[in-house]
Amino acid sequence: MSRRIHAPIVLPCGDPFTVLRDATVDVDATGTITYCGPRAGAPERRDAVVSELTGILLPGLINAHAHSPMTLLRGMGGDLPLMRWLHEVVFPAEAALTPDDVHAGMLLGSVEMLRHGVTTSTEMYYQGEKVADAVLRTGGRLVLTGPVIDLPGLSWRTAVKHIDDWIDTDGRIFGPGQRIELGYGPHSAYMLPAEALEVIAESARAREALVHIHAAETAGEDTELRERYGSVPRLLEEVGVLSGRALLAHAVHVDASDIALLARSGASVAHCPGSNAKLASGIAPLNELLAAGVPVGLGTDGPASNDDLDLLHEVQLTAMLARLSTGDSTAVSAEQALLLATRDGAAALGRADIGTLEPGRWGDLVHIDLDDPAFVAGADAPDEQLVANLVWGAGSRRVTDVWVAGEHVVTEGESTRVDRGQAQADVRATAGRLRG
Repeated sequence: MSRRIHAPIVLPCGDPFTVLRDATVDVDATGTITYCGPRAGAPERRDAVVSELTGILLPGLINAHAHSPMTLLRGMGGDLPLMRWLHEVVFPAEAALTPDDVHAGMLLGSVEMLRHGVTTSTEMYYQGEKVADAVLRTGGRLVLTGPVIDLPGLSWRTAVKHIDDWIDTDGRIFGPGQRIELGYGPHSAYMLPAEALEVIAESARAREALVHIHAAETAGEDTELRERYGSVPRLLEEVGVLSGRALLAHAVHVDASDIALLARSGASVAHCPGSNAKLASGIAPLNELLAAGVPVGLGTDGPASNDDLDLLHEVQLTAMLARLSTGDSTAVSAEQALLLATRDGAAALGRADIGTLEPGRWGDLVHIDLDDPAFVAGADAPDEQLVANLVWGAGSRRVTDVWVAGEHVVTEGESTRVDRGQAQADVRATAGRLRG
């Protein structure tokens, strides 16, 4: 159905950044935005369902790096460093998961994200058909990069062929409201031979698909590769990954030459401050990446390494850690941090159809109610103060409504499509089985 949504405050998150007062957003029957601007200037509409909101309307948030089915593993091995956590906890637990387990984990993860205002997530996880089905059930939006890894019992060639065939059969983007995009998810350069990365890069280029890979997350994970190639970004350039659409998750341990290489190639970075902090991986050089023109989005990483899927928390952490690491309290503003989760996150994924509220983009919208101590100054607060209240104070706790492609998928803070209690019970049962 067509929708007309009125709100006292609308943050389109476009360029330039503006705060619209007493504004209107129109979404047509296809789920596409047709108008975003002052209520007084809105075109006449007689066929739309009209909603009167009380707070802030902004674009759906974009999670640029996640493993959301890991809701199943939340809290397991939480005090271990990355490599021990992967090999002693994660990989053995994942080997015991059934396809239905993955579906249950992704279903709950998608519900959790939507309740936090995250309408799009970039996932790297097994059982891709189950992951996609779970997101379609919740009404969310998904960039699904099938994992490719070289471990006993897991053939990287088989994984690549499966992704090739799926894209060739269903298309790179499909589903209602084009909710599903397919891409390639090589785990990392240290978990795959160079030949595999070359094959993946070639397959992805041929299909204009995204390659989403962990890179330079911890200081010691890829010492051998650094000694041989100089750095992981240089290796990725040599094997052709950076010649197509490339998204590097983490990019904590990159130097000035690496950053310049990423900027020249057009590669993007998914910055994951919460996970990087919890695992003591380090603080990525965000300001240097942005100054060089590298597209950067924000990611939660998996809910077993963060341990939440709240991207507005990452927005706050991004600004805090950038300021702390540089000693500069102006390093990243509240406005800049919010854009990393919206407009810039879309750019990092190479998507021009989400991330801002402007005509032609999907009607992915989030309403944040102002009935909270964080907004004690109310809607009449100055623009800068309103954005500061959202980023530094309120976060996601006042998300009340979410629309994806114009469909109302969260109302009064709960999913309109999925019974959250049942979804939690299903994950609880699997988590109990994994604990033995």
